[in-house]
Amino acid sequence: MQQWARFAIIGAMLVTAYLLILSWQKDYGHANNTPQQQSAAVVSRDVSADLPNSQNTASTDMPQANTVAAANTTSATANQHLITVATDLYRLWITPKGGDIVRLELLAHDESKGSDQPFVMLESDNKRTYVAQSGLIGANGPDSSANGRPDFEVEKNSYTLNDAKTVTENGKTVKVLTVPMVYKTANGVEIVKTFTFKQGDYPIEVGYQVMNRSQQNWQGQFFGQIKRDNSVDPGKSSQGIFQLGTYLGGAWGTPDQPYNKLKFANFNDDKLNVQAKGGWVAVVQHYFVSAWIPGSLKLTQANGQPYTATLQSRKAGEEMNIIGFTSPSITVPAGTKMEVNATFYSGPKVQSELKDLAVGLNQTVDYGWLWPIAKLLFLGLETFHKFLGNWGWSIILLTVVVKMILWPLSAKSYRSMAKMRVIAPEIQRMKEEFGEDRMRFSQEMMALYKREGVNPLSGCLPLFMQMPIFLALYWVLMESVELRHAPWLGWITDLSAMDPWFILPLIMGGTMFVQQMLNPQPADPMQAKVFRLMPIIFTVFMLFFPAGLVLYWIVNNSITILQQWFIAQSVKKQRETQTSA
Repeated sequence: MQQWARFAIIGAMLVTAYLLILSWQKDYGHANNTPQQQSAAVVSRDVSADLPNSQNTASTDMPQANTVAAANTTSATANQHLITVATDLYRLWITPKGGDIVRLELLAHDESKGSDQPFVMLESDNKRTYVAQSGLIGANGPDSSANGRPDFEVEKNSYTLNDAKTVTENGKTVKVLTVPMVYKTANGVEIVKTFTFKQGDYPIEVGYQVMNRSQQNWQGQFFGQIKRDNSVDPGKSSQGIFQLGTYLGGAWGTPDQPYNKLKFANFNDDKLNVQAKGGWVAVVQHYFVSAWIPGSLKLTQANGQPYTATLQSRKAGEEMNIIGFTSPSITVPAGTKMEVNATFYSGPKVQSELKDLAVGLNQTVDYGWLWPIAKLLFLGLETFHKFLGNWGWSIILLTVVVKMILWPLSAKSYRSMAKMRVIAPEIQRMKEEFGEDRMRFSQEMMALYKREGVNPLSGCLPLFMQMPIFLALYWVLMESVELRHAPWLGWITDLSAMDPWFILPLIMGGTMFVQQMLNPQPADPMQAKVFRLMPIIFTVFMLFFPAGLVLYWIVNNSITILQQWFIAQSVKKQRETQTSA
């Protein structure tokens, strides 16, 4: 039984290491990260092609790429005059032709650790195409015009928070910045496209107002879509032998199906074509997400109501991936007006903010199959961080709390292991006494275990309890943008990256070695040799894993050592008392 217990412990440790390696390679492997230098000037390629077909075309609800127009998108329009918008969170550029967002920088997130450049979410140049498009298509939609997409008129070419108005919402004052763009048709229809930004908020409201002053009904559909090529995730890191980069692809959700992944390669074969009210579409990458959330429709003398949108995906050629939505066909009678809107989000995957935008959007922070445990761990980390202000100390405190919760179970196990260590000489004496009589030896050993209250399998319990917690914390560190580039102290400037000096892994190996010394040693020489190698093997594994994960293991091992030592001393004294009596 003792031999099987040791094999179980070794197997559990190897399984844990194997699962971690698989998770890392699945989430962070196959990266081809090439450093990208920021252009001196912002340029925009022509991204006006690849719009969805309206319900008034032969394709009805099935959007298809305009491949002819897509072939002409290689010509850069460097001289195109773009509209710049700067808030406390964003710096973005909008093209007057169609009103697409062609570049977006996140001012609160750096490009790389120690960089003074902001992280670039959207861009449209010779390196990468990743843009947010919206417009009006259909019978009278200007984006379906044979003359190409509309050229909007703007009051000025640059907007900042100095242009914002102060409004009161829920008892709080907030600055609201609006960027209106106007397009007028020859027959008297005026279309105003408006981008609305709020200070301190990532969501951007994109709305259309159609004022029909013509003599005929106006008919069209509102669409929003994200267009991205197959370029690598700029959030990847080349540090270590495993390169960083989680899931890069599409995602969508509805109230009935909150979260679904859709790989770029499947945008055609398993293409999305779902109608839903309260749904969303997105492009997901490491730590960040871009998403469209359909809003509401308001006609003259009627309150705004959420509309049922058709969620769609398709490919334009081999390189361009498109995911978006279209509204139902909207009719605006002559002499009336219409307002329709949607929300565009492009920023960090902050769960609290995403949860309020749409059902399931917060699940783009993908914690894997251990998500219930991971969410509890993140909640604990987030709570501790509010008081400590440092994610490293929060990890340490979380480890202490987890150990305290598991203390009763682990204490029982460690007590049994301490008793095994105390009775080891007795077992050795019995082995010598009975020699080759294995059946008699097993009977006497089981009787000794029963008399001393020892369970040889109890040593497996602490490890089995720690395995899911350890794996869940791994996903928390890798998926939570709050821990991106989070420092602890000294040389640990990024808890989500490997220790640059390998100090923490070496300390972890030392604590693991000390912990082994407190456990009963295997009687079998081969088992003993494998056990002695385990600290070395795990130290090598930990060299390339996040420093925060290694920190958790160090603290966990340190507490375990103290717990085992105190329990061992207690058992030893108890044994001496029984012997003396």
